[in-house]
Amino acid sequence: MAENRQKTGREYEGAAAEYLSGCGCRILERNFCSRYGEIDIIAEDSGVLVFVEVKFRARGGGQEAVDANKQRRICRTALFYYTRYGYGEDTPCRFDVIAIDGRERMEHIKDAFDFRW
Repeated sequence: MAENRQKTGREYEGAAAEYLSGCGCRILERNFCSRYGEIDIIAEDSGVLVFVEVKFRARGGGQEAVDANKQRRICRTALFYYTRYGYGEDTPCRFDVIAIDGRERMEHIKDAFDFRW
């Protein structure tokens, strides 16, 4: 069962990455992991680092699943990414959510949340 969910997740993350590429974003990483957590997609959009969480829910949107705890983990992982690759504080970023529902409708929520420590 978990293997099927992982496969489904990878498929939807792939679709989200294709969507972002089609919107002019450059995909930098997929499934970037650190001891703080994982970020599904890291992209660059006109000089802005974009940290993207992809959420699929069979019923309803997935954006509700990105709660405060998940947001903190994503933010800490983003800080790790900045440090690891030498990005300065002057490099802007945003946190997006791509929510996919059971009918495979995709909703891209830019600036879905602010940085949380």
